[in-house]
Amino acid sequence: QVQLVESGGGLVQAGGSLRLSCAASGRTSGHYNTGWFRQAPGKEREFVACITWRSDAASYTNSVKGRFTISRDDAKDTVYLQMDSLKPEDTAVYYCASDRTAWVTLDYKDWGQGTQVTVSS
Repeated sequence: QVQLVESGGGLVQAGGSLRLSCAASGRTSGHYNTGWFRQAPGKEREFVACITWRSDAASYTNSVKGRFTISRDDAKDTVYLQMDSLKPEDTAVYYCASDRTAWVTLDYKDWGQGTQVTVSS
């Protein structure tokens, strides 16, 4: 069974940076797309960024383009989300997810438990 564990969340001031990690275990192959999603209090879970298993393509929601960067280290089976120039509106629980075919939508098969990111103004 695939397990995804997020880490790297925390409290940061506006303009600061955080790097989230999503470590996977229990997979038999590395051919999985990985996505990052977030959910703020009282709001629906939304797409943030995703990357193919080959790292040959990535996609970002408009509000984070130019500030967030998704990357992966296949040797560690870990996907990262580098978040720079953070804004208070980035405050949310961030989840990673993996699936063989899902992309920017929520239909990923496996999900992590989430990590809290809080950006103070």
